[in-house]
Amino acid sequence: MHRRYQHLSIPTEIMRSVVGISEAGSITKAAKLLGLSQPAMSAQIKRIEHAVGGSIFQKSANGSATTELGKLVLVQARKILEANDQLLLLRGTSPDDNSTRLGLSNVYSQKIIEGMSKSDLANICIYADNSAEIAKCLLDGFIDIGIFLSLSEMPPDSAVDIIGQRDDEVTWVRSHDFTLSPGAPVPLLTWPGQIMHDLMIQALERKGMVYRIAFSSPDYYARIEAAKAGIGLTILPKDLVPAPSISAKEYYLPVLGSPKIFLCARTGFREKNGKLLDDLHARFLAI
Repeated sequence: MHRRYQHLSIPTEIMRSVVGISEAGSITKAAKLLGLSQPAMSAQIKRIEHAVGGSIFQKSANGSATTELGKLVLVQARKILEANDQLLLLRGTSPDDNSTRLGLSNVYSQKIIEGMSKSDLANICIYADNSAEIAKCLLDGFIDIGIFLSLSEMPPDSAVDIIGQRDDEVTWVRSHDFTLSPGAPVPLLTWPGQIMHDLMIQALERKGMVYRIAFSSPDYYARIEAAKAGIGLTILPKDLVPAPSISAKEYYLPVLGSPKIFLCARTGFREKNGKLLDDLHARFLAI
C-alpha cells in the first residue's frame, strides 16, 4: 500500500451520513435518525466535500438537495455501504441460531453483566459502545435490542419499537481527594461527540464556567480510572457511580440536564422473546 494515499480513506460513517441526509431531506432530520449532533454531521459533510473537491448538498425549499456532484457521491456511498453490510454478513447464521444481539451504552455494560446469570447470558451476544452507535446499529438492523441514552425523543421508525423510556438522572463524579483551586478551569474527563460530553459542556457553558479537557478517551473504563485517580471530573448515571469514586455535590458545579434512557427492539422481537424485554424493562427502567 502506498502510504501517501492512506489519509484519503473515507469512513463508512460519513457515507451513512450522506445517504441519511439524502433520504431524510435535511441535516437536522438525518442527525436525529442517526443519533448524531448536527455539528458532528456537518463536520462529516465538510470532510467529504473537501475530499471530493466540491459541495454535495445545497439548500432547498424543503431542506437539503444533492448537487450534481452530490448525486455521483450518493451512488458511490450506497455501493460502499452495501459492500460494508455484505462483509458483516459473511459470518452467517445457522437455522438453530436463537441468539439475541443486545446492544447497550457502555455505561450500562457492568450493570447487565452483574445482574444476569450465566444461563441468562448464554444466548445473548452483547455489544457495548457509545449511545449514538447503539441507536444507529438498531436502526440498521445489526442488533435486536438497544439500551442507550439520548438527549431527544426517538424519531418514529417502522422497524423499531420503543419498549420503554424514562429520564435518567446523572451526576458529577470525582475522587474522594479531588479539589479545585478557586478560579481554575474545571478539568474534564471526557470524549467529544458522546452524550455525557455534551451534557457537561452545555451545563458549564450555561453557567459561564471555564473548563479544560484533562483526560480524553473513548474508553469508558479509562475515564472511570482517571476519575478514581483524581485527575478531574466526569459524569455518570446517579445509580452507577463506582466506588471509591463519589457523587460530587460542590456548590460551584452547575446542574446537569437529564438524558433519556431508551429500551428499544426491532419490530416483532417481542413475539420472539418477550420475557427478556420484560426483564430488561424491570432492570433498567423501573424507578
